[in-house]
Amino acid sequence: MTMFNARRLIAATLLMTCAFAAHAERLKDIASISGVRTNQLIGYGLVVGLNGTGDQTTQTPFTLQTFNNMLSQFGIKVPAGSGNVQLKNVAAVSVHADLPAFAKPGQAVDITVSSIGNSKSLRGGSLLMTPLKGIDGNVYAIAQGNLVVGGFDAEGRDGSKITVNVPSAGRIPAGATVERAVPSGFNQGNSLTLNLNRPDFTTAKRIVDKVNELLGPGVAQAVDGGSVRVSAPMDPNQRVDYLSILENLEIDPGQAVAKVIINSRTGTIVIGQNVKVSPAAVTHGSLTVTITEDPIVSQPGPFSNGETAVVPRSRVNAEQETKPMFKFGPGTTLDEIVRAVNQVGAAPGDLMAILEALKQAGALQADLIVI
Repeated sequence: MTMFNARRLIAATLLMTCAFAAHAERLKDIASISGVRTNQLIGYGLVVGLNGTGDQTTQTPFTLQTFNNMLSQFGIKVPAGSGNVQLKNVAAVSVHADLPAFAKPGQAVDITVSSIGNSKSLRGGSLLMTPLKGIDGNVYAIAQGNLVVGGFDAEGRDGSKITVNVPSAGRIPAGATVERAVPSGFNQGNSLTLNLNRPDFTTAKRIVDKVNELLGPGVAQAVDGGSVRVSAPMDPNQRVDYLSILENLEIDPGQAVAKVIINSRTGTIVIGQNVKVSPAAVTHGSLTVTITEDPIVSQPGPFSNGETAVVPRSRVNAEQETKPMFKFGPGTTLDEIVRAVNQVGAAPGDLMAILEALKQAGALQADLIVI
């Protein structure tokens, strides 16, 4: 497909507005375009203007070295023997940002600044001009500006200290200016590839069917369970119009694999929609053993030449909690599982044990994932 005429574009738009599926999602929410992506940038710089909360240069000599290198670029030479200079208002920081797709020179992006030394706080500091490089070593943006720090800390003379959030990191909105554009393959070739955010064969097939129903047979082809290749016009303007229609198509994604997620640290249990249980009978109870020490004093009789002594006395009591047995029938659903467990009053920890036992018995038709 090399051309995309206006008549077909209008017809596709009308069909798209009429098509609606229950629980459908837009194609832009479940897939991304191959080659259209963000790129990570990183840099190293200095934050100045701190109120005595900068790096202790005796422990972070690279801060002083960076500061001296910066001064030398302005023709200022630090006298020899000043290696013990304390720059309490300067901190060495790392700067990172995400360069959006299609970012052009002159546009601004947000940056995050983090201390890499022992600075206590970056509040009130200003980042000096810092080049941001990509993985290829080229400079793609220049960062500079005043930090916005959400955390703070306070310390008393007696050593007491309070810290709120993280004062050693901050952000600068629109703090970097793009200097170089990243080459994109968006306008190359006569096709584009849609990568599913969650690979699924059913979803891939439905995308192919939806696009071909809208634009004609053979326009979309499934590469595998995670990618769909669609024909696209060569003209960049037509390609943008073309994708604006595709990304707003309503797709009914395939149902996810049945899963049971257990967070053993918090006791949180999430049971997926398609989880089912084969016929099984479950009983769950607990045995509590209590041991108490109740020593008694042995007092000898008068004129018996005996000695007063403490005689140990232990009491052991065992109690077993009685809980009824409940039965899962064929094809038991999520709602029935929850109802049965609630009827016996099982706590989250008990439910974890029941689900793990059902999985070991082969009765739980789902992936059991412990995080």
